[in-house]
Amino acid sequence: MIHTVKAGETLTQISRDYRTPLVAIIRANPAINPNLIYPGQPIVIPGYPSPATIPYKIDVSLNNRKLRLMKNGVLQKQYPIAVGRILHHTPTGNFIIINKAPNPGGPFGTMWMSLSKQHYGIHGTNDPSSIGKAVSRGCIRMYNKDVEELARIVPIGTGVFIHP
Repeated sequence: MIHTVKAGETLTQISRDYRTPLVAIIRANPAINPNLIYPGQPIVIPGYPSPATIPYKIDVSLNNRKLRLMKNGVLQKQYPIAVGRILHHTPTGNFIIINKAPNPGGPFGTMWMSLSKQHYGIHGTNDPSSIGKAVSRGCIRMYNKDVEELARIVPIGTGVFIHP
């Protein structure tokens, strides 16, 4: 998988975002200077498939509060979601799903799927009345039955595009 460096990112933060040891990223990128990375620079993240090899993509519209599942560019299903509230906005950009954890406990409902941005994910909820609102701490909330269905369909490495 190739990550394109964004302004302000460090190799250490990229390592945290992908939950990949810094030494593994440095080893996978022998030509880079770990102390001098720049926006637009491609960084190999070992251990994840290229999103281009996965037929599924997830498109998240924050304004419409909808998550759309695409397969080979064709809409398969659309789900209602909850998004981040004021001061806890949901991050925008391109990410991938890096792991899945059933029954994470607490407010995360019956499924957690981590995004390649530390502390953010797509998850269920113990408060179904929150769906459709801007109430989370930045994560994308779904009804438990919906996030379970989505997690059964999409593999690790699936691209997630979050936009306004």
